[in-house]
Amino acid sequence: MLIVTAFAVVLVTFGNASAQAESAGSVSTVQPGAPGQATKKLPSTTRGQLAPMSAKDVEFMQGMIHHHAQAVEMTAMIDARTENRDIRLLGTRISRSQEDEMAFMRRWLENRGQPTEMQMSGHAHHGSHQMLMPGMLTPQQMKELEAAKGSEFDRLFLAGMIQHHIGALDMVKDLFDSAGSGQDAELFNFASDVDSGQRAEIKTMEVLLERSRNSK
Repeated sequence: MLIVTAFAVVLVTFGNASAQAESAGSVSTVQPGAPGQATKKLPSTTRGQLAPMSAKDVEFMQGMIHHHAQAVEMTAMIDARTENRDIRLLGTRISRSQEDEMAFMRRWLENRGQPTEMQMSGHAHHGSHQMLMPGMLTPQQMKELEAAKGSEFDRLFLAGMIQHHIGALDMVKDLFDSAGSGQDAELFNFASDVDSGQRAEIKTMEVLLERSRNSK
């Protein structure tokens, strides 16, 4: 009787293991339905696809890489031109966040077979900043910032970076106002984060700029 019972246990155990293996081997893919609609069971061979993109999506990412590059260039001037601790901390935060975002934007474009730089027209080229996106500092503004020191640098940097950030907000608004654009989930989340993050930094910089002006 003991032998029969043990044999039965083995059969039950083997049967459960077989059922689990069969279940694991037939994993199905489920596509959530739109609001009010049922989900759909897709074939197990279904593979994920990138969301469709618009020409405006590509233009936004390429333009924002170019835009961010100038902000990083501005923050690189800080160490040699001011001892202001608040400016130094702000610059480090802006530099790190925008370099990370530039890496993300390049990956996004490369994954979709798109160039990471915008096509420059005429004599414009990346280093000269002659092709200015919204809010970007002009070559003359960049020269003035580079030549400034101490409190004068602080004021020019804060005013210039506020101008720069407002331009980024305009770029995000333009993306979302363009029909058929910003539908990709990654791009939508990224652009929304840029908007909220730069609005917060603008408020911080406005406080620092007011403090700098009052200390004259």
